[in-house]
Amino acid sequence: MGTIERGVSIERIAWRVAGACLALALAAPAWAHDATYKAWDDLLHRYVRILPGGNASRVDYAGFKGDHVALRHVLRDFEAVPRAEFESWPKPEQEAFLINAYNAFTIEKILTRYPDLKSIRDFGTVFGNPWKDKFFTLLGESTSLDGIEHGMLRKEGVYDEPRIHFAVVCASIGCPMLRAEAFVAARLDEQLEDGMRRFLSDRSRNRYDPASAKLEVSRIFDWYGKDFEKGNRGFTSVKAALARYADRLADAPQDRARVRDQKADVTFLEYDWALNDAR
Repeated sequence: MGTIERGVSIERIAWRVAGACLALALAAPAWAHDATYKAWDDLLHRYVRILPGGNASRVDYAGFKGDHVALRHVLRDFEAVPRAEFESWPKPEQEAFLINAYNAFTIEKILTRYPDLKSIRDFGTVFGNPWKDKFFTLLGESTSLDGIEHGMLRKEGVYDEPRIHFAVVCASIGCPMLRAEAFVAARLDEQLEDGMRRFLSDRSRNRYDPASAKLEVSRIFDWYGKDFEKGNRGFTSVKAALARYADRLADAPQDRARVRDQKADVTFLEYDWALNDAR
């Protein structure tokens, strides 16, 4: 009797263990932790150059071109993810995937003309528009860079994350820095916050001018100002968003206080569309 009870107990334990393993397998986003992310991370480590100060970067497009086979393997893996699998992932996993895909396909777009271009806008803003051109497949559909950014990442009520503007990079000096690492769900909030802090710490693109008593900031805040007015992440306006980072934008205590109290008018700087090329 004791032997039979022990056998049943072991069998029940075995079934429970198997069931738990199956549940974990179904819940875990299997794709996001395979060799694809490591391969993309390795490429970024290899070909992104962080500038002194740590708030901007340049891209070694020549290096990427020499390693184009590895990049294309990564792109094919991004393209292979089925929509059903993507939709089963938690939202941070989805966001990390979309940001990484945007940045990787932007590099691929540049390489189709590199080194014979000085700006991503050389492709054209009407004909050949690099953001509207459907030059890749994602989640089973032909899409574009705008399709990722505006159609998915910025879609109302899905992620509602204004800080993605400091994560997706349009291959220009005026853009926030391309990170030398892949975005990952486990650290996504930290990476997005770090990206915004670094961008606002770069005085060539965002600053408080004591002489005029005005904030001079990237035109990103002009183009996407509405994304900072919806209350997401606690941002209710561009001024309110900038106030949170007063210590990054100004040096003197009285200037920081003026930014923090939202008393400084905001002006927008010209955007530098020159290619963010390490050469």
